[in-house]
Amino acid sequence: MKILEAISTIAGKYFALWVICIAVIAFIVPDPFLLFGGYITILLGIVMFGMGLTLKAVDFKLILTNPVPVIIGVCAQYLIMPLTAFSIAYIMNLPAELAAGLVLLGSVPGGTASNVMVYLAKGNVPLSITMTSFSTLLAPIATPFILLLLAGKWMPVDPMAMFTSIIQVIILPIILGIVIRKFAPQIVEKSINVIPLISVVAIIIIVSAVVAGNVDSIASAGFIIFTAVMLHNAFGLLLGYLTALLLGLDESNRRAISIEVGMQNSGLGVALATAHFGPLAALPSVLGAVWHNISGPILATYWSKKTENIKHQLSEKIQESNVETQV
Repeated sequence: MKILEAISTIAGKYFALWVICIAVIAFIVPDPFLLFGGYITILLGIVMFGMGLTLKAVDFKLILTNPVPVIIGVCAQYLIMPLTAFSIAYIMNLPAELAAGLVLLGSVPGGTASNVMVYLAKGNVPLSITMTSFSTLLAPIATPFILLLLAGKWMPVDPMAMFTSIIQVIILPIILGIVIRKFAPQIVEKSINVIPLISVVAIIIIVSAVVAGNVDSIASAGFIIFTAVMLHNAFGLLLGYLTALLLGLDESNRRAISIEVGMQNSGLGVALATAHFGPLAALPSVLGAVWHNISGPILATYWSKKTENIKHQLSEKIQESNVETQV
């Protein structure tokens, strides 16, 4: 078990690198990965089941004890990202399937990797976890409704079919994980450190399957859609932070909301796009899975160093003040 835990730690730490490597391999040699295309939904269900195993009642306590930051964050999540995606797709005049896929990426809830990024960024981790959990539970209603309003310009949207998909792929596995944790806590605690490894492997397989199935599309439109995904992520991080700033939240809450808004559940985007729009529409979410796990650590590292520098400066000022007092 210790060996698996060590592998799990390494897998989680270098997640972005694994995603990039497997995406490149699947692009160069697609055939071996095509057979995974039919298992995308099942694999995402496994990831969500793992999320359910890690959730506790305390993760939702913040909604009752301090609801304002949670409400601000979740509203920002479901307003900023979809509208930004729509605007970018419209301005860049993306092909219909890619435009719908970008809006879909903007309409899914926050990704679980964001919690780690908020921790590294010295942000409000309980707020981050609560936002991820709450936005995920709202997804069966929020995501289809937003897509019906915004993506319907490019592709037909069946909100009831999408609602059913999200319930099956997201909500039921999470509930199952929560129930198992409730009634078999000792077993779950023994295996909890291995869950990241299972999730990383599942997401890597999903990415490889989508890349392998869209080699020609990536070759022809990869740069354009990657630019769109980068802009979408950058605006999400920036506008999430500014929203929290303008509404008077403190720095730790601003960082949490910024990262939660900017980092999406790309795996869900891939599954929904493949099932309801077509494989090409999954491309923004695939590239999002790569880029979000590059930009997130970069921003988290910057904020972490900034916090350490501030602490160091305060420490020096206190020492200088003590010296002057003694004199």
